[in-house]
Amino acid sequence: MITGFFAAIFTLFYIKLSFDIIGLRHKNQVSLGDGGHPELERAIRAHGNFMEYTPLLLILLFALEFQGGQAIWLYVTGGTYLVGRVLHSIALNKVKLKMRVISMALSFLSLLALSIINLYCYFV
Repeated sequence: MITGFFAAIFTLFYIKLSFDIIGLRHKNQVSLGDGGHPELERAIRAHGNFMEYTPLLLILLFALEFQGGQAIWLYVTGGTYLVGRVLHSIALNKVKLKMRVISMALSFLSLLALSIINLYCYFV
């Protein structure tokens, strides 16, 4: 099951983002919020942003796989999304706006492609 593969990979990345926050909280002695530390604020947003988009992607991946969609589309869209999310985390932590724009474009492209492919499969 391809969706299960991507769910596992995304979960591992989610844990990594969580540990980034834990490390920065420990380093800056902050138990709640960002304590006015910009790097902690960026790590919290990278984590939050990942959780805002990833459930939709997984639902769309599962729907396509359930409908018998071609595996290549599952791998391409899931892989593109993963690259986008990794780049997004790096861009937020390194304050690189251009990379952030590219990363969001990859994420939205994945979501858009899966939405269109799922609609096509439904109507065909």
